[in-house]
Amino acid sequence: MHQALMYSRGVERTVDCSLCSHRCHIGLARQGICGVRVNAGGVLYAASYGRVSSEAIDPIEKKPLFHFLPGTLSYSLGSIGCNFHCQNCQNWAISRASLKSPLLRDLAPEVGVERALGAACSSVSWTYNEPTMWYEYTLDMGKLAHARGLGTVYVTNGYITEEALRELAPSLDAFRVDIKAFSDQFYRTVCGAKLQPVLDAAALARELGLHVETVTLVIPGENDSVEEMDGLITWVIEHLGADTPMHFTRFHPDYRMRDRGPTPVETLERIYERARALGLRYPYLGNVGDHQYQNTYCPACHALLIERNGYTVRVRGLDGHRCAACGEAIEYVSEIRHP
Repeated sequence: MHQALMYSRGVERTVDCSLCSHRCHIGLARQGICGVRVNAGGVLYAASYGRVSSEAIDPIEKKPLFHFLPGTLSYSLGSIGCNFHCQNCQNWAISRASLKSPLLRDLAPEVGVERALGAACSSVSWTYNEPTMWYEYTLDMGKLAHARGLGTVYVTNGYITEEALRELAPSLDAFRVDIKAFSDQFYRTVCGAKLQPVLDAAALARELGLHVETVTLVIPGENDSVEEMDGLITWVIEHLGADTPMHFTRFHPDYRMRDRGPTPVETLERIYERARALGLRYPYLGNVGDHQYQNTYCPACHALLIERNGYTVRVRGLDGHRCAACGEAIEYVSEIRHP
């Protein structure tokens, strides 16, 4: 196994993990909440290092990322383990899988980078399960990816600690973070976590110069009130900036949350329109088919800039980083430049 970073040794061969905001105190021969960081002999090991459960070539829009290398492909990898226990998890088969899972196979970081380049991808995304649990692996692969001109993406729940994110940031370009609700009660009861560390990580990612987009799965009766959505949107504008793309996605019953139907599209449209009214420049809807609110519009003149039908992307009204109709500056990442 691969020795972990981000931990300290305690008494009687215990260890204290500082990778995520649970900051697990792990006894001898025990695992952290994530199930993949293991104390063996008083040393913490990243037991899932190099162990892959999922591999795909995805459109970057599937992450979803709409303002990061739009229209490109991303080499996407997942493993097992998660530090959340979300009742509505769509990837529970891998997030809750054990280290003995037959799904796992070995993939060295350098092999992953070569596969990304061979598939004409513009980036590497760590996704499907929580990439923070794969920290050492993503750190190693990220450095190799940058050296070959690839962008790098975390599709994350945002529960990474400040010290871990600061070390990771030079090897990371995009931080696509789920803000699952704007309620600590929701995080405690639905996810087994807390809200504030997620907000802190998102704000720090922005401060460190990473491209940030947020996703909120809107669940009927859980996090869809006008007050909560207004609070979330206002927080993003004030702390991440009005140019931050926010994705509001449709819930479908899954895992342990099958007691309610899908989110009404009308609810999502109301949230979108409220976001625009509050001053957010780039709100989007997700999981709603070919809806007009998946497109990118100029926040000044409302001209259609990027049209999206599923994962088909057509640039309609952009002149570089400006609206072709009115000249408004449009913020998005069009290329990766590493020092």
